[in-house]
Amino acid sequence: MRFVKFSLALFFLFPSLFAQDMDYTKRVLRYLCSEKCYGRGYLKNGLDVAAKFISAEAQQIGAKPLFSTGYYQWFDFDVNTFPDKMMVKLNGRLMKPGVDYIINPNSRSLKGKFKLIQKDSVNYFGENELGELHIQVKKKLTFSVATKTINSCSIDLLGSSNLKTIQTAEVNIQSKVLTKYLNKNVCAYIAGTQNNDSMIVYSAHYDHLGGMGKVTFFPGANDNASGVSMVLNLMKHYAKYPPKYKTVFIFFAGEEAGLIGSKYFVDSKVIDLKKVKFLINLDLLGTGEDGIMVVNGAILEKQFNQLQAINTEKSLLKEVKKRGKAQNSDHYWFTEAGVPCFFIYTMGGISAYHDVYDVEKTLPLTKYKEVFQLITSFAKDL
Repeated sequence: MRFVKFSLALFFLFPSLFAQDMDYTKRVLRYLCSEKCYGRGYLKNGLDVAAKFISAEAQQIGAKPLFSTGYYQWFDFDVNTFPDKMMVKLNGRLMKPGVDYIINPNSRSLKGKFKLIQKDSVNYFGENELGELHIQVKKKLTFSVATKTINSCSIDLLGSSNLKTIQTAEVNIQSKVLTKYLNKNVCAYIAGTQNNDSMIVYSAHYDHLGGMGKVTFFPGANDNASGVSMVLNLMKHYAKYPPKYKTVFIFFAGEEAGLIGSKYFVDSKVIDLKKVKFLINLDLLGTGEDGIMVVNGAILEKQFNQLQAINTEKSLLKEVKKRGKAQNSDHYWFTEAGVPCFFIYTMGGISAYHDVYDVEKTLPLTKYKEVFQLITSFAKDL
C-alpha cells in the first residue's frame, strides 16, 4: 500500500514538474522573441538586452561565470543595419516591410523615384543620380546579416504581392554600418562531482537578425530562442542533479553574421579544447515531428550509434538521422579544432525561417521534451 501511495504521488507530481519546465521554456521564448530584444540583433540594443537576460538566468540558476571577469566574452565586428527610414512604393502602392519585401542585408542607403527596366521574369533595375536599385521577385523572403555593404540597394519582393509587372519604384531606405560593434558570448559552468578536468559543453547561439527599420523585427523563435531555452533547461537540470564532469554552457553571438562568436571563442583558447569530452550544439529545436538531424553523425559513428540506441530503447523520436561535416552552425570551429561534437536540430513542422513569421506563439515544441531526454541520457552515458 505504501508503494502504491508513493507511485500515485509520483504520478501526480511529475506532470506538475514537467508542466513547470515547459512554462519556463515558454517564458524564455516569449522574452527572447519580444520587442524588448528586437530580433536579438544590432538595433535598439536588442542583442545586449538578450545577453543580460541570459546571464541573469544563469546567475539565478546557480551556474558560475566561466571567466574571472564574469559571464561575458567580448568581441567585435562590423555590421550593416537599417535603423531608420524604410519606405518602398511600387507602382504607387506602399509595400509592407517584412511582409511584402525585405532589403538585401548588404544594401546601401538609397532615396528617390525610379523608372524600372524589366530584365527577365524576376529581375528589375532602376537608376537615378543617387544610385542603383535592383528588385528581385522571390517565392519566400529570407533575411540575413551582412558585415559589408555594396554600392547599390537591392530589394527582395515576395512573388505573391499581386504585382504582375513593376513600372515605377519610390524608395527611402537608410542603412548604417556599425563599426566594431561590441558583441559578447555568454558563458557559464556547473562543477562536476567527480571530474573537473574533463568537460561536457552545451552551446546555442542567441543572436538573430535584429530589425529592419523602426518597427519591423525578426523574432527568431525557432532560430534560435528554442536552442537557448534548451541550454537554459539543461543548466537548470544539472544545477539540480550535479553532473559527473564539469559542464560548460555557451551562448554564442555573431552566428548569423558568419559563426563569428564561436570562432572567436575557439581561437581565444579560454578553455583547453583537448579536455572537452564532447560538445552538443543546439539550434532550431522548436519542431521534431520528423525527428532530428545530427550533423557530424556520419563521422562520429560510435557516438551516433549510441544516440540512436538510446532513442530506440526509449522510443523518443520518429527518426535520428545523420549527416557529415557541415559549416552551418557554431559546432563547426570546434570540429575543426578536433573537438568531438554534434550539431542537433529538429525536422518537420513550421516552415518559418529568417522571416517575421518565426514567432513564439506558433512554435509547436512538438518533440522538445523528447530531445531533452535524449540529450541528457546521451551525456550521462559518455
